[in-house]
Amino acid sequence: MANLVSPGVQVKEIDLTNVVPSVSSTIGAMAGAFTWGPANEITTVTSETQLVEKFGQPDANTFESVLSAAQFLSYGNNLKVVRAVGTSARNATASGTGILTQNKTVFDGQSPAATDYVQARHPGVKGNAVGVSFATAGQTMTAWQAGNVESAPGTSAGAAAVGGSNDEIHVWVYDADGSITGTIGEVLEYWTYLSQASDVKSSDGSTLYYKDVINQGSNWIFAGNHKSTLTKAGQSATSNAFVTVATFFVDLTGGVDDNVLTVGETTAGYALMADAETVDTNLIFQANSGLSASDNITLSNFITAQAAARKDAVGFVSPERAATVGAAAPATSVATWRTGCTSTSYGFGDSGSLYVYDKYNDVYRWIAAAGSMAGLAANADLVADAWFSPAGFTRGNVRNVTKLAWNPNQAERDALYKTGVNPVVTFPGQGTLLFGDKTLQAKPSAFDRINVRRLFIVLEKAVSTASKASLFEFNDEFTRAQFRNMVEPFLRDVQGRRGITDFKVVCDGTNNTGNIIDANKFVADIYVKPARSINFITLNFIATRTGVEFSEIAGGN
Repeated sequence: MANLVSPGVQVKEIDLTNVVPSVSSTIGAMAGAFTWGPANEITTVTSETQLVEKFGQPDANTFESVLSAAQFLSYGNNLKVVRAVGTSARNATASGTGILTQNKTVFDGQSPAATDYVQARHPGVKGNAVGVSFATAGQTMTAWQAGNVESAPGTSAGAAAVGGSNDEIHVWVYDADGSITGTIGEVLEYWTYLSQASDVKSSDGSTLYYKDVINQGSNWIFAGNHKSTLTKAGQSATSNAFVTVATFFVDLTGGVDDNVLTVGETTAGYALMADAETVDTNLIFQANSGLSASDNITLSNFITAQAAARKDAVGFVSPERAATVGAAAPATSVATWRTGCTSTSYGFGDSGSLYVYDKYNDVYRWIAAAGSMAGLAANADLVADAWFSPAGFTRGNVRNVTKLAWNPNQAERDALYKTGVNPVVTFPGQGTLLFGDKTLQAKPSAFDRINVRRLFIVLEKAVSTASKASLFEFNDEFTRAQFRNMVEPFLRDVQGRRGITDFKVVCDGTNNTGNIIDANKFVADIYVKPARSINFITLNFIATRTGVEFSEIAGGN
């Protein structure tokens, strides 16, 4: 603290306004198979339209991932997606040999062959439909190219020579076979008046080097090794009718799908979201139930274990598709799946598969219900709060479902619910509902209900975030009082929103003893009484004689 050495006024600010912040509780997360898009990295999407734009429409191998994600996005608007790919997947390249480049980080560390001066941005056969055209100074542009620019490329003054000149360059990416847009040669994206010299800048200081611009901004290609000349003979008119000899065109080839994922490839995608400090998510759901029974259990346990390790998320899992779709004894198969699942309050299991409409292929598909269950939890947050149950007639209506693979009756629901499997049920005239709110915790406690588990996730995440302000302060009564004054209003607010019925915060000398202080520790005990959801209703209708007073038999007023 600085001290004045002569008369004067010293002004200081002391900030005692710390509050417990609001925390997210509706962010979904999944890993699965897609036909396009960056692989092995986390991408956030906010709508089904954006999902399909980034990761492609569903096909026979990717429909469950796409449709499960779409189911979640019909309730929430924040989903983290990881595209998992097999080791046989390849990006299409100029040479046609193919190369596996999962994402830009991988591309930046690769050394592609000299012949691979351009490649598809993502793995998959979709890259085989991508064509690239370059025009440089001195080349005669085709009518097709000229329709997109004001003039042919010129020379770029002030840059080091590239191949003996300072040429500008125009670049087009187009649909080579019509499978992307439905029109052969339709332009997907283009850039004009870029430079082949790496040191050329625009007036605002941004780079004009064509490789940097393309690699940062393209949705379709990476530009690899610089090609010394961008002129070659025209291709066959059957592949590109608009090609002429004077201009360079290339169709990328060698792209390969590997979208039939093993359980190991799927879990590798989920593993990217394991770090709670760097990846904010709350609702992790399974989007691949087409596995064998044993592999499906492995995947289910991986997801719930990841949620438990993070301690700020719930893992939503489903039995394998074959357990209920066309199964002779679905109750037995689902019970077997549940027996193999780890007991944890951070897991939530459902009873089987949903039959949904795939509008992109005009067919119906069976998919895991987990994406919809996670969506219902997100919806409960949006219409109420995280500590409200997502089940029942008020908040548990499952959307976009044609039918269930298995509609358990009362006796089957009783057996399922005892083990922590939440039935999804269709009631005539009332729709399809989530009809349970148990977690996968086998031990009876408050945490065997998802609303209590998610209540504590919100409380723990919010208070722990706010507590970071106390780090490196002194463990004295001032700091402890400041902590209590920060947490208690937050808990009163949760109580007013029906999340808890009572609470107490102990943070004083009783739990911050001399030994605790000397160990540079700080302890706060926060006691809460969570609100409980109603699972069982008893209605007693009692007939009485005409002359009996109700007060005589029922008491009260």
